[in-house]
Amino acid sequence: MIVGILKEIKIEESRVCMTPAGVEVMKNNGHQVLVETCAGVGSGFSDEDYLHAGAQIAASHVEVFAKADMLMHVKEPQPSEYALIRPGQIFFTYFHFAASEPLTRAMMESKAVCIAYETITNPDGSLPLLTPMSEVAGRMAAQEGAKYLERSQGGRGIMMGGVPGVAPATVLVLGGGVVGTHAAQMACGLGAKVYLLDMNLDRLRHLAEVMPKNCFPMMSSPATVRELIREADVVIGAVLLHGAKAPKLVTREMLKTMKTGAVMVDVAIDQGGCFETSKATTHTEPTYEVDGIVHYCVANMPGAVPLTSTMALTNATLPYAVAIANNGWRQVAREDEGIRAGINIVDGQITYRGVADAFDIDLVTIDELLID
Repeated sequence: MIVGILKEIKIEESRVCMTPAGVEVMKNNGHQVLVETCAGVGSGFSDEDYLHAGAQIAASHVEVFAKADMLMHVKEPQPSEYALIRPGQIFFTYFHFAASEPLTRAMMESKAVCIAYETITNPDGSLPLLTPMSEVAGRMAAQEGAKYLERSQGGRGIMMGGVPGVAPATVLVLGGGVVGTHAAQMACGLGAKVYLLDMNLDRLRHLAEVMPKNCFPMMSSPATVRELIREADVVIGAVLLHGAKAPKLVTREMLKTMKTGAVMVDVAIDQGGCFETSKATTHTEPTYEVDGIVHYCVANMPGAVPLTSTMALTNATLPYAVAIANNGWRQVAREDEGIRAGINIVDGQITYRGVADAFDIDLVTIDELLID
């Protein structure tokens, strides 16, 4: 199979979907890897690094789209790329379809096989390809919250961990999954008082056992959010519904009860955001204010640390990319339930329920399409 590695063209995205080390593994499995020129520069990998690993360098993205059997990206394809996608071509990347109907419709029209990193599952229901970026984004969320609390950044002018004799900041984390846990760990490490909310009692019991003493896991409810948000200096939105839009947990009305200069970090912005007042921002212009509350809603947070993110992403995605390339998407879907769950669109048909429900589009189960 010819595997195409594309340069990211989404604004301020410096990651690349595969390291040279990953290319070597693909080559050792008998596949040809076509890397768009300068695809890895933002992550510190040169064309020479890829050539040394056995890749071929394509002069443009047009060449990659034209020749590759499987395309790989980090972020979703951009509008300028839609027309280049061929029917039956495999596209393996983060899609987050439920957050964008135009993207969903465009991929349906392309008749490509769209396999989404974010909905591939493990037997225990966890999301192995979302996890590494969630770990990065969760840790970054606490760092960015601390940064934008500074007065020069529009915040309240307080230090996350305080100092002896001065109280630390209060951080409210909504969601006790991978993002929320890593955000809470980082905030706790900085010395903050952290409330970590989740709706799963078993998860809360686990968090109560493993989290630091300055973290307080609590059952989430609208009333609890309304109460704690008044005390919070930083609110981190870390909720995830597999392949679906994020729920709006913080309303515009709640902002009026918050401290002026408090900071809200919406890590769920890729899936539509979990704050009613959220809108996607960029690393160049990462924040805006609503009712005196600083909002940080960068849609590709891990892109700020591309070397770390690229290496972590390749570690996670490479085994799946190899399996798809070795066996083809149909065979691997029959044999691997986790990869089957990652297939969102095939030949213009939605095969993932969360996406179909988001836009009221008919669902065709992947099992129907796998019948010989």
